[in-house]
Amino acid sequence: MSSNVPAAPPVAFTLPRPVPQQKIRSPKKNIPQTPIQRQYILEQVRAYVAEQKPVPPLPADDIKVHADKLVAQFQCDPIYRDYIGVLLNNEMWREQLAAVPFERRLLLLPKCLRVEDRCPAPFDEFGLLCKQCGLCTIQDLQSEAERLGYAVLVAEGSAIVMSLIQTGKIEAIVGVSCLSVLERAFPYMEAAAIPGVAVPLLQDDCIDTNVDLDWVWDYIHLTSDDQTRRLDLSQLRDDIDFWFTPLNLDSIMGPAEGETEKISRQWLGRAGKRWRPFLTVAAYQALRTTPGAPIPDDLRKVAVAVECFHKASLIHDDIEDNDAQRYGEPTLHEEHGIAVALNVGDLLIGEGYRLLAACNASPEQKVAMLRIAAEGQRELCRGQGAELVWARQPQPLTSTEVLDIFRKKTAPAFGVALQLGAVYAGQLEEHEEVLQAYSEALGIAYQIRDDLSDLGASGETNDIAGLRPSLLLAVAFERANLEASGADKSLAEKRAEQKLALEAHWRRLSTATPAEIEALYFELRADERCRTLLESYKEEAIRSLRDVENANLKGLLRRVIGKIFNDAEIKGWCKEFEQKNLGGVALASA
Repeated sequence: MSSNVPAAPPVAFTLPRPVPQQKIRSPKKNIPQTPIQRQYILEQVRAYVAEQKPVPPLPADDIKVHADKLVAQFQCDPIYRDYIGVLLNNEMWREQLAAVPFERRLLLLPKCLRVEDRCPAPFDEFGLLCKQCGLCTIQDLQSEAERLGYAVLVAEGSAIVMSLIQTGKIEAIVGVSCLSVLERAFPYMEAAAIPGVAVPLLQDDCIDTNVDLDWVWDYIHLTSDDQTRRLDLSQLRDDIDFWFTPLNLDSIMGPAEGETEKISRQWLGRAGKRWRPFLTVAAYQALRTTPGAPIPDDLRKVAVAVECFHKASLIHDDIEDNDAQRYGEPTLHEEHGIAVALNVGDLLIGEGYRLLAACNASPEQKVAMLRIAAEGQRELCRGQGAELVWARQPQPLTSTEVLDIFRKKTAPAFGVALQLGAVYAGQLEEHEEVLQAYSEALGIAYQIRDDLSDLGASGETNDIAGLRPSLLLAVAFERANLEASGADKSLAEKRAEQKLALEAHWRRLSTATPAEIEALYFELRADERCRTLLESYKEEAIRSLRDVENANLKGLLRRVIGKIFNDAEIKGWCKEFEQKNLGGVALASA
């Protein structure tokens, strides 16, 4: 690298431990096909159980009756009835499971989660004896569960489970199994009348199977000590989004005076994910003395301040990157000119500080908030500055250098959001260090996800056309460079050509189309490597919470990871969309 690229930070930037990746396979037909679909069904089941309050244990036939009602209620394919029945049973037992101490629980895992053709673990009469080789997720699930106090079995069959139940030492079960086994297990669970939840495997062919790991982790850690466990994160996000309607913004910020303020309010209320104000409120809810109680009106000022800082940074980024669109609409400088856009961005920064100063907090809390916001903005500008300096003389960056830019550009905003919520709750000092570690991993993961979401014609933005540093580009270049010196002559020649093409794009000398560059990403498996890094940073965020003693904070921030990375618009799977999709396919192939 040339001297124009900033040096690495004084503290070495190290990658997190890689998370074992499940082989990508399509779920069986009687299971919803995407994580988003499955999460949607789970949320509907939880709402149904909260409203109807069925009392477990229920016979299998009664569970099917409730499942049929849900199938009709949200018009999904009846083929999912058994799957919905399992989720219903889980949710009926959820609160009882939460009340059972970890050391009185059993975690039952199937051996088919292992990588069968490479697994070195032997079997005994109780099941698999994991060798902790790190090839699959069994090791991580078993280690964490045992750390909490669980008994753990990696085995199939109900006989072992029933014998353990009869000892009186097991009072609850968290299991993973295929639908066919779960259906046979219902009578045993009904007879035992002990809390039991089971996460369905996505396949039932007993080899290299997949499961929704986030769900397994949630059930393993479920505890009544976490008073935020019933908090509806979807509803919380909807409530926060409502704060950014014109009338609410005027109520929170005061009436807009003049055209500049009107433009700033319109921009503030424009489409966006609102994750940063969401994090502020989530941290406050977790750390307040009465988690789940109504949100104080005054907290809205803090949350809106966080969004002011974020939306200001987007205005300035769009100008610096010369982007023409944001949220599918013209960027502010395209719509109103650079001078007006710069001024609106500066105004929003001032508005953010004004709202923090005006909130109902102690003088000490306000000082802490202003310090946190200023330090976060400073770090964000450093990260953006590193990218702008690189743009003067663009050249290849390593994946670690790109990740470090992510750490400085994206993570600070998450850190500010979380820490401001903690300050308002009066709990920052005890949790500042863990919130910083969590937000750093979360911010990097979020930016990696953004890079991956840009892939394809329907990508949210296009980093290739925008000539921005990309983790996909960095990984692809590294892989081409490594394999260009390989022993296989034909492969080495091919990689050398790919390396030249990618280097030309890094240096902004390329004539290749975005589609051609993306083809190189897939051929060099850069997308696979980035997905592994995404999962590793998500896990790093969760791992940062390991020693947190506050069960509310630990539980809520664990669930926030799932909410942020699994949340998306539901479409293309319920019956009303299936017909439209079929029509679209027919038209496309005509």
